Amino acid sequence: MKLRILIITLFLQLTAWAQSPKIIKGTIVDGSLNNTPLAYATIVIKGTQTGASSDENGLFEFECPDGIHTLEASYMGYKTQEFQVDTNHLNDLSIVLVAEEDTMEDLVITVSQNKQNEAVLLGEQRKSLEIKQQIGAQELSRKGVGDVATAVTKTTGVNKQESTGGIFVRGLGDRYNSTTLNGLPLVSNDPENKNIRLDIFSTDIVEFISIDKTYLARNYGDFGGANIDIVSKKHTGNGTFNIQIGANANTNAIGQKDFQLQSGRGVLGFSNNKSIPDNALNNYGFKTPFNTSTANVPYGGNFGFNGGKTFFVGDEGKLSIFGTASFTNDYEYREGINKTLSAEGARRKDLFQKTYGYNTNTTGMFNVNYDLNSSNNIAYNFLFVNSSSLRSDDYRGYLVDQAEGPNGGIINRNTYVENRLMTHQLLGNHQLGEQTTLNWGASYNKVTSDLPDRTQTTMRWNDNAGGYTLVGQTNSDNHRYFHFLDEKEIIANASVEHKIGKREDGTFRGKIVAGYNGRFKKRNFEATQFNLRIDYAEREIARDPSNLDAFFNQENLAAGKFEILTFRGNVPNALEPQFYNGDLKIHAGYANFEFQFSEKLYGLFGVRYEKIRQLVDWKTQMDNSGLEDLYEKNAFLPSLNLKYELNGTQNLRLSASKTYTLPQFKERVPFIYEKVDESSFGNKDLYASDNYNLDIKWEYFPQNDEILSATLFGKYIKNPINTTNVASSTNDITYVNTGDYGYVAGIEIEVRKNLFYFSDDNSNKLSAGLNFAYMKTEQELNEEKVRAENNFSSNFTYDKAGFTGASEFLGNVDLTYYKSWKDKNVLATLAYNYNSDRIYALGVEGKGNLVDKGFGTLDFIFKTKLNEHFGLGFTAKNILNPSIERMQENITENLLVRSYKLGMNLGVSLNYSF
Repeated sequence: MKLRILIITLFLQLTAWAQSPKIIKGTIVDGSLNNTPLAYATIVIKGTQTGASSDENGLFEFECPDGIHTLEASYMGYKTQEFQVDTNHLNDLSIVLVAEEDTMEDLVITVSQNKQNEAVLLGEQRKSLEIKQQIGAQELSRKGVGDVATAVTKTTGVNKQESTGGIFVRGLGDRYNSTTLNGLPLVSNDPENKNIRLDIFSTDIVEFISIDKTYLARNYGDFGGANIDIVSKKHTGNGTFNIQIGANANTNAIGQKDFQLQSGRGVLGFSNNKSIPDNALNNYGFKTPFNTSTANVPYGGNFGFNGGKTFFVGDEGKLSIFGTASFTNDYEYREGINKTLSAEGARRKDLFQKTYGYNTNTTGMFNVNYDLNSSNNIAYNFLFVNSSSLRSDDYRGYLVDQAEGPNGGIINRNTYVENRLMTHQLLGNHQLGEQTTLNWGASYNKVTSDLPDRTQTTMRWNDNAGGYTLVGQTNSDNHRYFHFLDEKEIIANASVEHKIGKREDGTFRGKIVAGYNGRFKKRNFEATQFNLRIDYAEREIARDPSNLDAFFNQENLAAGKFEILTFRGNVPNALEPQFYNGDLKIHAGYANFEFQFSEKLYGLFGVRYEKIRQLVDWKTQMDNSGLEDLYEKNAFLPSLNLKYELNGTQNLRLSASKTYTLPQFKERVPFIYEKVDESSFGNKDLYASDNYNLDIKWEYFPQNDEILSATLFGKYIKNPINTTNVASSTNDITYVNTGDYGYVAGIEIEVRKNLFYFSDDNSNKLSAGLNFAYMKTEQELNEEKVRAENNFSSNFTYDKAGFTGASEFLGNVDLTYYKSWKDKNVLATLAYNYNSDRIYALGVEGKGNLVDKGFGTLDFIFKTKLNEHFGLGFTAKNILNPSIERMQENITENLLVRSYKLGMNLGVSLNYSF
């Protein structure tokens, strides 16, 4: 009986479907930029699997049985639309999908595409002819990421060097990468770096971050690892206003009963004690003390708000305004060994280091986006970032030739750095006709980096004095140091895009783009170090290490117990600072040809020409003659991108290009940057290296928010630049083209997958992400080349080595549970990051390479929305708290030279949306 009923039911179903099928077809758009097509959206008959996905032009078509049906159109991150159709009265459908946070009023869409959404970014990646890797605000929130530096390390093949904060992409560090904001270059806030520190950017300003590891002709040719483009948030939808407050704590810091910091610095990160005293050689008018004092309870916090609104102007215009401001501070503490060893393992420094730190970040952003009409758009962006770092370092132990007794010596260094970035950007987009578009952009960047009055003292245990006495072996053992960097840059971009190959349906097969880029940068850097030379008799008197202001004061200066000198001594022009100036001019023209050669094959061919002029001049301690040096280069840079659509969900891609790596200002100037454990200086004979890049990528998109991809990549670098020790008594570090070649080769894998659905929709699910990179790097180290091209030599321990900063293996894994109901939701993410061993510095003079050992970090993020207005969050980062270790891998044995722990970081937050 049951079998008969089943057969009858199946017969009736087949009869219904056997009737003449009807064709439902139409277009899906997302309403942004005047209802542009929405690719890969889904439309089905509700409750069935019958339906289709829209193509790249938003078009869809599928067969259905005769009758009245309820259709469901959906796309991840957009509101699902339901409506009925009667197959007896069919017309082409036009469906408008709206982002989840946006609304429709009288069928007028008032929002732009939501590129904060993971699925939207994957859809764009799928359609693009370029090899893209992007991370949006939604994913950043899910992973509890608070700054851009941490954000990029969540993507494949990217890691951050803990000791310097530098970003490495596919094993290539600061000099090989570039940073842009909305496609326009940013200047560095640090005289020692090419790129601005990404950790000063709060993710509050970010819509999404694009990491372009393959070269495109529209970008500047100084490219080897990646260009990191920060795209700032813009307002969409209804008016909003949000407030967030929070608190944070580092387990190392709160475990210190006496948290020591230098006093006199602004708690908000804006310091007013920057000026050098008048007549500083004879007038001890320094405002910053040597002494540290116990700080308040070392708990940090944050406060921020953002809001936006859209206004309609006339019949066609739309004005969107968005602003955000935030302040955050945090404390850090670490302790551990810090050694400098010879090739035989003999000690030069054997110290126990304690570091107390206090950091602030103040960020403000404001932007205006004005659609004059459907063909013209103008946008203005303003960004202000002020970051500060206050560190008190206490080193105790063995110092060769200075403190070799059993009680050792003490080095105290207090450092305060305040960096400030101010950026103005103006961008325009103009549709000149059906086929032609004009795009332009201009920006003015200003960065200042102020290090006012760094203090350092050196002491040793003196048995005769029965206590610690001041060391005066060299004039710089005790000093006060000031430097100030001011950099200004003007950027100008313009391009014309013309579509070609019009089809019968009105779409185009390709386009030609021609453009110009201009970059004009000026840097001024000044530094003054006041060396405090101690009278010989005073070096035999015991002093209290915690109260050296009792000795360094005006009274003792006037009494001759110490004197103040600069590198020039105590002469009439002694206060004239060391300086260097940098002037960079780049004029570039480029052309791109993009075309669809067949139903599945697409190509993007580019060529770029750059004329580069870099001028530096200086007067420094190493060279006070007032010289200048000009470096010029003409670069011809071809690029190729091919995309083959294996089917509707899979792509095969190839990218090849030539680029270069330009020496930076400070790398070509003979100025000494002194640290406690090392010193470095520039080399005017340094020159650019050339890079040859190849990528092959396969990608598969099972669903709108899922991806599986694999990339093979390789780079050949001609005349690579490295830091290396100079063969001399000082053993200082400099920059040099160390060999004729170097290469990087590897594979990257990325997976994002929804593991389990606990309901019929996306409101209750478990998802996971995995990405890892495996790479090999090698470069030639050629002593004869170094000797022939420079006025010094480097005695490398090995004739080949890996690239500094390059980990052989990098990996990220995250697991996320998400549930939403009504106006509530819960999100919990567990994220793990690992990087394997990497070379910190190349070995010379028989010493082995300094290698930072691999370690992993585990983070937990929990967020919940309690109702329409309130949200709570909790984060626990670096839960495993591994030891951060550096080894000197000598020929005979590996020796531990540095070790410390960062501590676990805990945070809570409260959000309120009006």
